[in-house]
Amino acid sequence: MVKVEILKTVTPKFYAGMITLWYFHYNLLRIVILFIETNLMQDQLLTHIARSVTIAPNKASLIQPFFEPRSYKKKELLLTEGQRCFEKFFILKGCVQVCYLKQNGTEQTIDFAIENWWTSDFIAFPTGGIARFSIRAVENTDVFCITADAQQKLLKQVPELEAYFHIVFQRAYAAAQMRLRFLYEFSKEELYLNFLDQFPNFIQRVPQYLLASFLGFTPEYLSELRKKLLS
Repeated sequence: MVKVEILKTVTPKFYAGMITLWYFHYNLLRIVILFIETNLMQDQLLTHIARSVTIAPNKASLIQPFFEPRSYKKKELLLTEGQRCFEKFFILKGCVQVCYLKQNGTEQTIDFAIENWWTSDFIAFPTGGIARFSIRAVENTDVFCITADAQQKLLKQVPELEAYFHIVFQRAYAAAQMRLRFLYEFSKEELYLNFLDQFPNFIQRVPQYLLASFLGFTPEYLSELRKKLLS
């Protein structure tokens, strides 16, 4: 009899209240997790900046609001060739490829970006021009993105970042120069071995067909080369 009486008191309103309470706590937990993750992301960017320039704490706190955190699934596009490019991306977690579509319909990979690297169509980005490249997530990827307008406003408030972005660009340009030299100077096998020596983690993270495209090989040639080196 007692059990029957208890069950009678459990009304639909009671169930609705319990469900509402559960959703409240669930959403509250999501907000707390998002807050923690955003702060960790902010710390990652600030740590990267601090390796190049010194910024006072009161100015460092001004940086994060200019960036938008985003997440992309594997194979999802961050930027599409032929569309306007308004943003550049700081990779917090994951890996992306930069590529374009050749006239014969095949896709050519020209670059990759992993954690703590910047990527965009740097020709189109400053003016919001038409992108000549696509950027696609090779893995599930988290980024901070910033528009050209937001970057200009940020630089007015934190001018020390001019030096930071200059250093980032300088390093990227130096890497591009060395890659061109390697393309002219090295044999295909030497090119692969040099890449393996400089970026060993890429071999595990990047599909073979993308790596072959980046190095200027066919997937079949890269497969044979890897078999040769393992034998």
